[in-house]
Amino acid sequence: MPQVVRSRIGAPHGPPSVAPSPRRFRSLADREAVEVLHRAARVLVAALPELTERLVDALYEQEPGYRPAIEADRSEVWQEVHRSLRHNVGSLIQPREFREAAHRTSRRIGEIRAGQGVPLDAVLHAFRMGGAMVWQDLVAETARRNPDDVRLLVHVAADVWNFVDEHCGVVADAYRQAERRLTWRRENRQRLMTAALLDGTARIADLPDAAAMLGIPEHGRYAVLAVQAVPAVPVAHRAPHVAALPPLTLPAGTPVLWHSAPEAELAILPLDGAASARTAVERGSVEDGTGPDGGSDADTDAAAAALGELALIAAELSAPDGTRTGISSVVEGLAGLGDARRLARTALRACPAAGGVVLLDDHLPTALVVSSPDLGTALAARVLGPLGRLDPADRDVLIATLTAWLDSDGSAQRAGARLYCHRNTVLNRLRRFEQLTGRCLTRPSDAVEVSLALAARRLLGG
Repeated sequence: MPQVVRSRIGAPHGPPSVAPSPRRFRSLADREAVEVLHRAARVLVAALPELTERLVDALYEQEPGYRPAIEADRSEVWQEVHRSLRHNVGSLIQPREFREAAHRTSRRIGEIRAGQGVPLDAVLHAFRMGGAMVWQDLVAETARRNPDDVRLLVHVAADVWNFVDEHCGVVADAYRQAERRLTWRRENRQRLMTAALLDGTARIADLPDAAAMLGIPEHGRYAVLAVQAVPAVPVAHRAPHVAALPPLTLPAGTPVLWHSAPEAELAILPLDGAASARTAVERGSVEDGTGPDGGSDADTDAAAAALGELALIAAELSAPDGTRTGISSVVEGLAGLGDARRLARTALRACPAAGGVVLLDDHLPTALVVSSPDLGTALAARVLGPLGRLDPADRDVLIATLTAWLDSDGSAQRAGARLYCHRNTVLNRLRRFEQLTGRCLTRPSDAVEVSLALAARRLLGG
């Protein structure tokens, strides 16, 4: 309940920084109105418990936003209302003594109700209801003592409602400040929890709370996506606590939780494998509940659905030119997000420097190369080293031909079409490569080594 009136006699001035208003001439009617107001207010002070009870009952009946708070702890709300009424009705009699206490009480109410999630409109309505109830009781008490004095209250009515509005402003300002603090703390907790999950440092005991905080299931299936623009935006240049917008568009309806990390923008992708498992059970494809390996058919269906969903996301993902995107394999539960982040970073390293999308499961041999750069560089030097003696242009022709042939599944005809040359030209270049390196491209082990060496040369340089 706000302080509801500023007496026309002895009312405190505004803050020190504001020049006091010129003293106005006070009429006899003004002084008589204040005296009438004081007499009625003293009666209200003596009847505060009964007034408090009526106001709490009215709040419960007329303001739905207050009902949960009253049902949860009526005594707490009662004490709050009583404290506010005591300070504010006291302001009718001694404005200088009660003004600051009344303001502190209103600010405290705004902060508490913001923390409880009571809508601001409901809090402001409660203050206005309190002001109306106090005014009605003042009029009723004055009429009971001397009906003729009621006309004098007209002289203070404007002051009463100006003070109601003043305290509505006080409580609204405190509410919004508290709401901003709470929002920042909530977002900061979410950011720290997300970072802990992706770092793999979150405690197992904290996972249920993390799931509730982030609104995602604890035991679902997940993947992590890492995206990096070329050139990447330095983290130091970003506004604090604000993640840079990812430079890509995911398929419509894809749930995603973004997080800024030093190496890239990361996205946690919840995969709805459980829905497919339920569908499998409903259509009767699960007979005895177990698969051939002793596992659940529903789990198998859900895992397959998660893989399919991830492949669909990768295929439909849209990114500007020069954006590099790496997508991890599917992991189980929030506890696996640390591993998923490492896999996403590996996929990002396997992404071409010019940009593109790499789904790790589709590029595992390449991922092996970038996971161990030293070994990849050594393999490239061993397999492709003999080409270093050639003229650079000649060497590049052999490398391009070999790459096209491997990308064409060993078809000289298709490789020639890619390179705009005859198939025999492709075969002649491949034979020359074999002569220079001592490798036989029809031997599976040599073909694997050559393919990995080419990947290391492309991704690691040299």
